[in-house]
Amino acid sequence: MDLGLKGKVAMVAGASRGLGFAIAKVLAGEGALVSMASRDASAIKKASEQIARDGGAVFGFAADVSSAEAITSWHQATVKQFGEVDLLVTNSGGPPAGTVLAFDDAAWLRAFELLVLSAVRMVRAVVPSMIARKTGSVAMLTSTSVKEPIPILALSTVLRPCVAALAKTLANELAGQGIRVNHVIPGRIATDRLLELDEIGSKKAGISLEEQQKRVIATIPFGRYGQPEEFARAVVFLLSGAAGYVTGATLQVDGGQVRSVL
Repeated sequence: MDLGLKGKVAMVAGASRGLGFAIAKVLAGEGALVSMASRDASAIKKASEQIARDGGAVFGFAADVSSAEAITSWHQATVKQFGEVDLLVTNSGGPPAGTVLAFDDAAWLRAFELLVLSAVRMVRAVVPSMIARKTGSVAMLTSTSVKEPIPILALSTVLRPCVAALAKTLANELAGQGIRVNHVIPGRIATDRLLELDEIGSKKAGISLEEQQKRVIATIPFGRYGQPEEFARAVVFLLSGAAGYVTGATLQVDGGQVRSVL
């Protein structure tokens, strides 16, 4: 299937590793022009060079998405490099692990800026030109915590549902302008972040990392962790014209892990 992404300009946040990197790589493989950002300048440089070596048209930019100024600079640099943006992936690193009472006001505000305001600001930067052209596609990444609270991830569990609500609200507001907005939930995908969470879980339970991973995998009907490329292909499909009548949707890429009906 031709996804029709050749020559499309995409901005992918949190793209130096993990899910963001996988999405940038798949987009570039489909012929999109990919602007990928991360707050770590060295890491995003290496990541973009890796995709470029495989023949992808990419542009790496150091930007901390919790900063409004950084998002504006990233967007401006992208337009200068490739032209107006057609596709946007909102994404960021996860907030610290901990319980509700473990965090003070400052920590809650930092997490809100990282998870929620970053998505609002990226949309605010990119979508006006999409409206002018009456075309565009946005994918917002969250977590299974929007459906089931995750122990020790209070910040994520409380704040990521705001992004799910943002995606649905934007989908309703922008559909008449030809812009689609969808929400994607990664389950247990084998990334550095997942390893970090498994290590935290093993220490809390007083068991080895291997035993912790066995316990988690036992809760996944597919019986394994997902691969970043599997998640990325689902996101890229939603971004593409092949999903041209899909907006306001929530897609779980989780191997059946989430038990809720909806």
